Amino acid sequence: MQIVIVGLGKVGRALTEQLTAEGHDIVAIDQNAALTEDIMNVYDVRGVAGNGACYDVQREAFEAGADLLIATTSSDEINILACLVAKKIGTRHTIARIRNPEYERQLRFMREELGLSMVINPEKATAREISRVLRFPSAIKLERFCRGRFELIEYRLGPGNPLAGMALADLYRNMHLKLLVCAVARGRDITIPGGSFVLQEGDRIYLTATPRDLSDFFRRLGLFKARASNLMIVGASRMAYYLIRDLRAVRMHITVIDSSAERCQHMSETMPGVLVIHGDAADSELLNEEGLADMNAFVALTGLDETNIILSMYAAQGGNCKVIAKVNRPSFADLATANGMLDSVVSTSTVTSESILQYVRAMQDTLGSNIKALHRIVGGQVEALEFGVRAGAPYVGVPLKDLPIRPNVLVAGIVRANGEPIIPSGADSLQPGDDVVVVTNGARIQNLRDILQEGGAR
Repeated sequence: MQIVIVGLGKVGRALTEQLTAEGHDIVAIDQNAALTEDIMNVYDVRGVAGNGACYDVQREAFEAGADLLIATTSSDEINILACLVAKKIGTRHTIARIRNPEYERQLRFMREELGLSMVINPEKATAREISRVLRFPSAIKLERFCRGRFELIEYRLGPGNPLAGMALADLYRNMHLKLLVCAVARGRDITIPGGSFVLQEGDRIYLTATPRDLSDFFRRLGLFKARASNLMIVGASRMAYYLIRDLRAVRMHITVIDSSAERCQHMSETMPGVLVIHGDAADSELLNEEGLADMNAFVALTGLDETNIILSMYAAQGGNCKVIAKVNRPSFADLATANGMLDSVVSTSTVTSESILQYVRAMQDTLGSNIKALHRIVGGQVEALEFGVRAGAPYVGVPLKDLPIRPNVLVAGIVRANGEPIIPSGADSLQPGDDVVVVTNGARIQNLRDILQEGGAR
């Protein structure tokens, strides 16, 4: 596809890298000529230095418009205007990153009247990811598939973990639960494991199962952590606002600490029932006075990665507190999670780029099934995708053991049309109306047919 990316910050750069690797024709636009030149040299794409909301600049990118324009500048207004201009010159689809909560009430108008194909709010999307983990604190990260009937969680085997030294075949046999370890990260090595694979201390494992079976699994191992009920948030930011709003349905005591009196005042006015403290969270005495020892969840959402990492490490010292830090720089995130220094980290830019990539993948589908969800795990090295199965496909009704499935591809879950979730065995087959979760390490999958080897059932 012909794709224009306006704005070459963290999100724009990540999208350029991924979409170029997938073979799309990319034109990158940014007002900073040095950024444009750099990205042209690194990713071998075309670049235009200028205002991406300008008619002439977009015409220079693609004379008659592109298939898609993605606007990810730091200005909501420029992003909206860039999308409007793109539609006028013939661009078929437009995506705008919009952060201002005031615009949220106008999303329907923006889509219907302004022609925006997708609006992504980074803070809101990241808050939703944090909220999912707080509801299941045993996980480092949690993704949902098939309308919530399947969950994929990331979990680290710490010192003394009862799973260390256990072969996966023995695990499945002893647990009598329908679950699947679909990927394992061991240092720099990523494996889609078979039954003979033996888990080791320090492994990060990725489990798929129904929500109930995941809870039962951790309970039987004695590793289950109850849903967080006492939460401390550092940073009265937009993301904190969205997170608190998302958690309103959960009975939870929430304390927010921020060094800005203005932000504290706004938070206390917009979020009644939340305890808001004006103070410096870097002061350990303040944290202790406000009951850090009694918290079973701590979320650091300041604007500085370094501050979030240090505060989270301090909060984690007690051992019983679920800790989540917002860390946008990939190098810092890798450092923070190395050897279990921190439990969970979230990146606004990663969440945003993954949401946009999911939409782009869905646009490409024209064959017998479509991508319904896309999540990148293990630092983006593994993809978990959800597809729908339509009648007439050659793989329908064929037992999985008889299908020539490509190496490093795993069918991790099936939800039947009647809602029944299945952790598949070799005897199971795909049926029309199924939703299917596929996990892949290295294989590029655009369509469900792509899980088959060359010359397989077509």
